[in-house]
Order: sequence, then C-alpha cells, then structure tokens
Amino acid sequence: MNLARLLQLASPTLPVGAYSYSGGLEAAIEAGIVKDAASAEAWIRDVLEFSVAKMELPLLKRMLEGEDLNEAFLASRETAELRAESVQMGFSLKKLLVDLGAGEMPLEEPSFPAAFAFAARQWKIDPGAAWQVYLWAWLENQVMSAVKAVPLGQTQGQKMLLNLGNLIETIKAEDVGNFAPGLAMLSSKHETQYSRLFRS
Repeated sequence: MNLARLLQLASPTLPVGAYSYSGGLEAAIEAGIVKDAASAEAWIRDVLEFSVAKMELPLLKRMLEGEDLNEAFLASRETAELRAESVQMGFSLKKLLVDLGAGEMPLEEPSFPAAFAFAARQWKIDPGAAWQVYLWAWLENQVMSAVKAVPLGQTQGQKMLLNLGNLIETIKAEDVGNFAPGLAMLSSKHETQYSRLFRS
C-alpha cells in the first residue's frame, strides 16, 4: 500500500475546497442545536452514523472496487448545497489528479467519493485503508468547521477528534440507507441563511 499517497488524500492541504463547506453544521449552529463542544460532538456523531455511514460509505466502498455509482451518489444528496459541495470537490480532485499524473477520470461531473475512489485505485491504495481515511478527512473537516463557527478551542476540537475518531473502525456500512431528516431540513435552510462562513 502507498502510505504517502493515502496520507496525501487525507491531508487538509488537498486543494479541493473542503474547508469552505460545513455540510449542514453551520445551519445547526444558527438554529441553536449546536452551541458548545458537547452538542457539536453529538451532531457530528449523528451525521456520521445516520448519514455518512449509511449512504455515503457503502457507495464509496463499492466505488473503490470499481463500480460506477456516481449518479446514484449525486441523486442521494438531499439539497442543492450538499450536491454542489460534492460536485465542486469532485471536480477539483479530478483536475488535481490530472496535474499529478494520476490519469483522467472518465466522468463529466464526478462526485467527491467517485473522484476519491478513482484516486485510490490509480494509486493502488488498499480499499479498507482508503475508506477509513475518507471518513477521517470528513470528520476532521467537520470538527474544524465547529472550531471556527461555534466557536471552540483547538484543544476541544482535538478531544472531539479523539472521541469520534474511535468510531471509524467500528463502522461496518454494509447496507445502503439514509435517514437524516434534520440534516436535510437544516441544509435547506442554510441555502437562504443571511450570515454564514461556509458554502453549505
């Protein structure tokens, strides 16, 4: 396995624009649902367990094996913002991979999981390691969004990563399903939220 390439995909310096998205977290802060470290950790855990692990991860696992599920993933995005987030990040990663000599994806509008899976296959990264790194990168971005927007201290953010990071290896994500109505409703509200730091 290419550990250096795996770490590169997980790095917050990967120029795909992840830092500009909160994935609905900012709307939860605006609504008063997330207001401190404990409520931020609870929100992120719920989104991980009931949305990312139930829909995003099972599709990613199959894409890592070479299945074309890009359209299915894009159709699963509940709001225009969440779809635009995945498409923009997918486009940026697709372009970056060409510049890095990893080849060009045969997709016109790749989702981020599709582009991530393509990169992992091109760089011969073990699928099990790849999906765990994908979850870690998602988790780290959520925590950093909370640190900026709640706001929280850096140590609080690291404690959240320590607690939530332990969940990654316990996630199985074999069956596809998604039931996170709170995320969908708040993401919809974020589209017209007056004051915001993030694009989703």
